[in-house]
This record gives sequence, structure tokens and C-alpha cells, in this order.
Amino acid sequence: MEFLQENLLTLVIFSPAIAGLIIFLLPEDEKTLIRRLALVFSLIPLVLTLVMWLNFDRVNAGTQFETMAEWFPAVGASYHIGVDGISLSLILLTTILTPLSILASFSIDERVRMYMVLFLALETGMIGLFAALDLMIFFVFWEIGLVPMYFLIRLWGGKDRDYASFKFFIYTMAGSLGLLLSIQLIGLAAGTFDIPTLMEAWVNLDSANLPGSGLPTALVKSVAYVLFVIAFAIKVPIWPFHTWLPDAHTEAPTAGSMILAGVLLKLGAYGFIRLVIPLFPEQAYLTAGLLAVLGMLSIIFGGFAAYAQWDFKRLVAYSSINHMGFVVLGIAVMAYVYGAAYAIGGAPSAGLVGDAIMATNGAVFQMFNHGLSAAGMFFLVGVIYDRTHTRDLKKYGGIWSVLPFFGAVLIFTSMASLGLPGLNGFVSEFMIVRGAWNVFTIQVALSMIGLIMTGAYILKGIGETLHGTLLPEWADLKDMTLREHLVIWPLMALMLSLGLWPQWLVAIINDTVTRIFG
Repeated sequence: MEFLQENLLTLVIFSPAIAGLIIFLLPEDEKTLIRRLALVFSLIPLVLTLVMWLNFDRVNAGTQFETMAEWFPAVGASYHIGVDGISLSLILLTTILTPLSILASFSIDERVRMYMVLFLALETGMIGLFAALDLMIFFVFWEIGLVPMYFLIRLWGGKDRDYASFKFFIYTMAGSLGLLLSIQLIGLAAGTFDIPTLMEAWVNLDSANLPGSGLPTALVKSVAYVLFVIAFAIKVPIWPFHTWLPDAHTEAPTAGSMILAGVLLKLGAYGFIRLVIPLFPEQAYLTAGLLAVLGMLSIIFGGFAAYAQWDFKRLVAYSSINHMGFVVLGIAVMAYVYGAAYAIGGAPSAGLVGDAIMATNGAVFQMFNHGLSAAGMFFLVGVIYDRTHTRDLKKYGGIWSVLPFFGAVLIFTSMASLGLPGLNGFVSEFMIVRGAWNVFTIQVALSMIGLIMTGAYILKGIGETLHGTLLPEWADLKDMTLREHLVIWPLMALMLSLGLWPQWLVAIINDTVTRIFG
């Protein structure tokens, strides 16, 4: 029992990889067995994460379930992992969406074994990144998350999958190269890659020249900051680094889009909260206004771009840029207030700190909420595509009359994405707007244009799909199957519970955020 407690987080991270290895050894033609085993194995990290959740000490909301072991002593890197309220919440999101995505993938019939192996490897990469407390470990898991998604799009995607997968790979790899260079610079200067140690050693490094290289410290910090920002901005994605996203979403298989929107986009936002702002507080403070502007533009342009789409999946893809813009806005408030103490000296006012805590809580909560609603929306687009073999909204119409359950579920999930009061999206977006209002009033006010467009594109998607005259070719469509209900209902239950009682999640996040602002 003591061994389990000490290595619980390691088991959560690597149990999907072990499961993938077991599945890889199975015969290719045992498709039903492979699907069922992959689903069962994917539930193991969820159960272990729930154990961590129930044993998380809210009084001491710092790093818990920590493991540290020697890994690469020659360069000062170690196997150092642990979770706090922020990372634990995102690991919970990952372990919820992965089994649902695998269940949604039961219709995959080609190369099923490799598909499931890649999905489980992807889960290991995502969980490992959220748990990493060493920059080298962080980067390793960052890259592990890139490769499986590339092959999921490349091998099981749509007709333009070659272009979409290549674009996804190039954009993400470009950011990764800069990230690796910055990590090497930091490790060279501080003599360690351990993130908690770097919070002191790197942030307070005040020598004129960088130890070990002789380069000007201020210049190196500025360059490293820019490279970090670009890498994570591509992943979020923040406008104008977003152009890979619609193509990747459109061509990815349904489950690939679910996990890409549900979790992978959150890796970039998590990088800002965990690394960029704590390691570069002065630079973050100086550029917080620009970050808020980019968040605002993501909200506005994402909303207008989504409304312009007639491909249902591209509409949902652009909506992710719109919703993640609110996350960026919340992160900008954190950057401004957290960095103020380093840049101008002295503690920010209590009111400003309260706004920052509210906005940061909202940003993390929005990451979780968007993961649920975006995964649900992409799944429902896949459901209708499997029946009609088209995503053209102009070719739908009146489908609610033959798919009543699908219609009801689509409206519910769309309203959660829209931010209807009583559902999850409203709470997190309200927290961000409330926290950001006193800090970035103009950006928040202008971002309401994008909020209006959110309602416009959601109503467009619902209206073109469900209402109007039913075309003769859709008269015999079959409603949702039991398997499809099993995928969407857990997501809907979470959307409703977080809308009515968000405290069960926000409290865990808030304990850690409050501790960060000290």
C-alpha cells in the first residue's frame, strides 16, 4: 500500500503506455478484443486519478504525490513529477476524455491495433506533461504528445489528411525547437532543470552575464521568454498562430478531434501558467497588455470565422479559438499582477490580487469546461457525419424530426458551449470577464463582440442542422445508438454539474491559485 501511495502518479502516467504495449502484442485481426481491452485499460488511469483527487490535501495545496529520482545527472535533469490543484484538474480532464474518445472510436475498422496503441501513448504524453516538475521531462512528454496525434490525423483522417497532418507537425515542431533551445539556455545558466528550484535560481539570476556562456543575462531571458511564448501560443492556439487548427480538426478522425480540442490545446495554456509567468515574471508583466489584446482578437476573429463556416466541423474548430481566447485573457491578468511585484517592486493591492485570482481560476476552469463542450460538439458532428457522410450545413435541415435524441443532445451541448447560465461554460467565462475587467477594461469590452458572435454561430449550426424542411434522403436516418449515448451522457452530466455546482472543481483549483499569489 505504501508503494502504491508513493508511486501513484507514476502509475497514472505510465499505465496507458503499458496497456498500449500489451495491445501491440495482440493479433491484428482480434479487433473486438483490442477495442474492449483498450477501453478497459483506459479506465485504469481514471480510477487512479480519482484516488489522487480524493486524497488531495487542500490545506497544503502545493505539490503533492511527488516523486523524484535520478535520471540524467550529467546535465542536471531528474525524473521529478508531482501535482497541485491546477495540474490535477487537467489530469482528471485527460483521464475522463480518453476512455470516452476510445469508446467513440469503436467504429474505426482499419489498423485498429495501431490506432489504440497510439491513443494510449498519447494519453501517457498528456498526463506526463501535466505532472512534470523538470523542464527536460516536460519537453520529453511535450514531444510524446506530438507524434501520436500526427499519425492519428495522417492515417485515419479525411481526404486532405496529408496536408493537415504535415501542417500540424510543422507548426508544432517549429514551436518545439524554440522551446528546446530556451530550456537548454535556462539549464545552462541555472545548473538545473528542476522547475521548483528554477523559481528561485533562474528568476533571481541578476548577474550581468549568463554563467557558462558570457552572454548578457537580460538578452537571454528576453529571447527565452519569446521562444517560450511562441511555442505555447501555437499550441493554444492564439491568433495569429492558429491557422493549423481548423485543418487539423477538420481532417482528424472524430476521436482525434475530441482529444485535440479537449486536452492538447490545454497544453499551451498550461505552459503559460506553469512556466512562462513564474519563470519570466518581469517580461510577462511588460507584455501582459499585448497578451490581453491577442486574447481579445482570438475571441473576436474566432467568432467571426466560425460564423462564416458552412462545414460543421470547421465551425466547431474555429469556435475553439474563440473560447480559448478567454483563457488567454485570464492568463494575461495573471501575468500582469504576478509580474508586477518583480517588475515594479512591492506587493500589488489586495483588490488587484483578488482580480488576478478570480481570472486565473476562471482560465483554468475554462480549460476544463472547454475540454468537455468541445469534445462533445466534435463527437456530435461525427455522429451526424457517420449517417449523412457530409458536413455541409446547407445539405442538412429538419433532421430533428427523425433524430429527436440527437437534436436534444446537440442543443444541450451547444448551449454549454455558448455559455448559457446553469451550464459550465457560463461560470468560467464570467469569472474571467469579472477578474479581467478592472485590469484590461478595453480588451474585455471589445471581446464582447466575439461573445455576440458566439451566439450567432451556435444558432447557425443548430438552425441549419435541426430546423427547416427535411430532405427526402434523410427520412430514414437512425437515431443515436447506445454506444453513442454512453459517450455523450457523461460529458453532459459534467457540464450540468459544473454549471449548477462548480465548487467541486473550482475549490481545488482556487486553493493552488491562491497559494501561487501568496
